[in-house]
Amino acid sequence: MAYAITRNCCNDASCVSVCPVNCIHPTPDEPEFGTTDMLYIDPVACIDCGACADACPVDAIFPVDRLRGPDTAFGPINRDWFRDHPSDHAWGAPSFPRSLPGGAGDAGPLRVAIVGTGPSAGYTAQELLRSTGAEITMIDRLPVTGGLLRHGVAPDHQSTKRIAESFANVFHDPRLRMHLNVEVGTDVTHEELAAHHHAVVYAVGAAADRRLDIPGEDLPGSLPATTFVRWYNAEPTVPAGAVRLDAERVAVIGTGNVAVDIARILLTDPDRLAGTDIADHALAALRGGRVREVVLLARRGPEQAAWTRAEFLALRELPGVELVVEDHPRVRAVIESAAPGSRAALLAGLPFVPYGADAEPAAGRRIVLRFLSAPVELVAGADGRVAGVTVERTAPADGVGDGRGEGAGEGTGDGRGEAAPGDGPVGPVAGTGERETLAAGLVVRSIGHRGVPVPGLPFDEAAATVAHEGGRVVDPATGRPLPGAYVVGWAKRGPSGGIGANRACARETVDALLDDAGARALSTPAGSRRDFEKLVRTRRPDAVGLRELRAVERAERARGEAEGRPRVKLATVPELLAAGRRR
Repeated sequence: MAYAITRNCCNDASCVSVCPVNCIHPTPDEPEFGTTDMLYIDPVACIDCGACADACPVDAIFPVDRLRGPDTAFGPINRDWFRDHPSDHAWGAPSFPRSLPGGAGDAGPLRVAIVGTGPSAGYTAQELLRSTGAEITMIDRLPVTGGLLRHGVAPDHQSTKRIAESFANVFHDPRLRMHLNVEVGTDVTHEELAAHHHAVVYAVGAAADRRLDIPGEDLPGSLPATTFVRWYNAEPTVPAGAVRLDAERVAVIGTGNVAVDIARILLTDPDRLAGTDIADHALAALRGGRVREVVLLARRGPEQAAWTRAEFLALRELPGVELVVEDHPRVRAVIESAAPGSRAALLAGLPFVPYGADAEPAAGRRIVLRFLSAPVELVAGADGRVAGVTVERTAPADGVGDGRGEGAGEGTGDGRGEAAPGDGPVGPVAGTGERETLAAGLVVRSIGHRGVPVPGLPFDEAAATVAHEGGRVVDPATGRPLPGAYVVGWAKRGPSGGIGANRACARETVDALLDDAGARALSTPAGSRRDFEKLVRTRRPDAVGLRELRAVERAERARGEAEGRPRVKLATVPELLAAGRRR
């Protein structure tokens, strides 16, 4: 029986490299790889060897005859992809890993600093350790590693978090030194990093949220999606009281995977979440909260929804939660005429319901999908907090949909592929002048992430990324590379692609670094590795190293074992530092 890839696919293509018959597509060498929701196995070519399942870092691959419940849909999904993307599974030209066995032109080994410890940083370190004799320094502003894996992946997606196990081996490599609770730009500068390393790679992600730029956006009770996601994932910079769940209705603006994650977490039975690594304060808030209805607002139509197919199928199967579509003539027509396999077709069979300003929250738990509704203002109640969102009906400005995808570019926060570009043709939408205010006691803005400037590096304001060419940081005025400075991940390509997309991204950046090292284009560091460690200890006596990180890991897992959970996260910096000292 053939194998199939399911909803947890992380797109890192570990399965592609081990398949003996090249039946998994798109491969990293194919143009669809950068935009696909997931990878697919051709059931005709599959020889049922199971090598892909063994290699999958997130346990997303199973024999088709073992799929159960909602996952049974992935057998046909894998098969049908090859109907639209025929492949002869012929092997391309062989490629071999890069290597740089020696140093960088001086007596010592290549020394590389990596700023960040998330997936893009992990893949970068992995590539360097596999192909060179480099010594690596990893730096993170938080006292724990993981980045997106720890603080972005939804707690009910524990299988996705398993990819962290492959990075744990990297972090324990004797050639790697770790300095956590150290912020570049505050505790140490880029110039100081460059003075102690041949190269510095920035893997700092896209930390800010895109804004709506509408009145009332900054009212209490109006939150960016990153705050909400970090809150339920125990990110130590977000306090336990950052989110209040005392309203019956929550409006989530956007239809990307992050918006879907938020809606799902808000309405999932807390008893089901109690077996995950969700933050204790979030679990308590959900247990005592009043939320019964979540409205997903999209200014475009269903054909441009940005969720991935796998995420939406999971939403349809959420136990005890009704999923409905606000009845609108154009929305209904699009769904009823949708081509098989399109995003709009995923909504076929869902109930249509009238839904406007006078709608009361449902008696049970419900998710309402309201398309063609652009938020134009958030309104305050008597207490000064958000009490509603005013929306304006939209229509295609030139007779077609936008095609960019509601929430496109937000990334997923969960590693299962980027916010989808949608199925409709490209074109703007415009307001019709028809407005109404929907009551909502909490509004979460999930319309995308945005990179922030990195101290000491040039920033491309238009792209909201570090200015670069193929991973080499460049001076925008001249286009010339800044010697020894590199970028990877969302800080490099913008907030697109999930966890696995960082693997190919890291390989490109490491290749550029190795090309420069081989060409003797990297400057010899003036300070030694020991000099840098002394500098860090002077600036941040409470910096966290590998031993302290191991102590935190043991503490969290011990707490989790006592409660039947994978771990119970320590949610504040003082708690994390205290656990690290108990080594």
